[in-house]
Amino acid sequence: MGNLFTCFSHKEVKKKASKRFSNPPPLTASSKRFSRIRSSKKEKLEDSLIQEQAIAAALLFQHHQQNGTLPFDRSISLKYPVPGSRKQSLPRSSSSRARSLTDPLLKPHELVNQDLKIDDLETKHFVLVHGGGFGAWCWYKTIALLEEGGFRIDAIDLTGSGIHSFDTNNITSLSQYVKPLTSFLEKLEDGEKVILVGHDFGGACISYAMELFPFKVAKAVFVAAAMLTNGQSFLDMFSKQADSNDLMRSAQIFLYANGNDRPPTAIDLDKALLRELLFNQSPSKDVALATVSMRPIPFAPVLEKVGLSDKNYGSVRRFYIETPEDNAITPSLQESMINSNPPERVFRLKGSDHSPFFSKPQALHKLLLEISKIPST
Repeated sequence: MGNLFTCFSHKEVKKKASKRFSNPPPLTASSKRFSRIRSSKKEKLEDSLIQEQAIAAALLFQHHQQNGTLPFDRSISLKYPVPGSRKQSLPRSSSSRARSLTDPLLKPHELVNQDLKIDDLETKHFVLVHGGGFGAWCWYKTIALLEEGGFRIDAIDLTGSGIHSFDTNNITSLSQYVKPLTSFLEKLEDGEKVILVGHDFGGACISYAMELFPFKVAKAVFVAAAMLTNGQSFLDMFSKQADSNDLMRSAQIFLYANGNDRPPTAIDLDKALLRELLFNQSPSKDVALATVSMRPIPFAPVLEKVGLSDKNYGSVRRFYIETPEDNAITPSLQESMINSNPPERVFRLKGSDHSPFFSKPQALHKLLLEISKIPST
């Protein structure tokens, strides 16, 4: 990253092209009903609900940082009234931009295909893995929507991330960083499988886990994520856009906990550039939540080359979700990763920035449902 980026030459890999899919079309009847103009009174209520969620999550995070004892009570930001309740079932995005048809305003239970029988799926258990600097908190909308549909959800805080109290500067390896995820998978009951979802650097993390526990992963979903090849590091991947992504270089702040004469220990991001880099299509209140919640990214795992075998990693079904308005992992870089290491299918999340769990939560939800329904071959 930054001046530490170097370009690496890669042999061309000729593989079968992936099938590409656009977002599933919106549900017409309910979409029209719930996309009507709301009264100013309801809009104020919706904005108030979202603001309360963001403030509660931010205060909880800050309190934990100060005391190191408070567990993350996901219910503060995730609980929505059940269908039929008088209360508003799902707060509307506070963004001033017009809502596109790829992310219609729908109740969570209406996003589930009525023909979908959860118990007939290969697995109804999603494990969500955040990207560099993020934490489990970033998935709060996705968690709520999936849980409303009857799925079991676990969002993991990787070492030194979210409310995990470990000092990011002291992380010295990828295995140490990914330990909360690998420990979780290790404890799964025999025969139980999950759908791993990785965002950003979380793509490298779920790849590492797939290599260790291929028999516990039914499918892997890479959301604007690093999808590496054998022997490649996250830094190697990013080096492909080093000369073209001035915004990324400008946003990086290298931390030197061991002294300025030693290698960096972590990378922070300039708060003033967060919106443009990561959230250029996201609601303002989600950007505010991220601004007070994001933590530095450990540097050692970014440098580490990942060993991936066809026998283990290669046996897991992979799916990629592209984010065409992404300023962090650019569309050209996403295309490069897809061409070098083709997944089973590629989906394009129209209108999404680098953080679709904020900018396109309902469209992302529909794609995750679509992937969960793809039968075993």
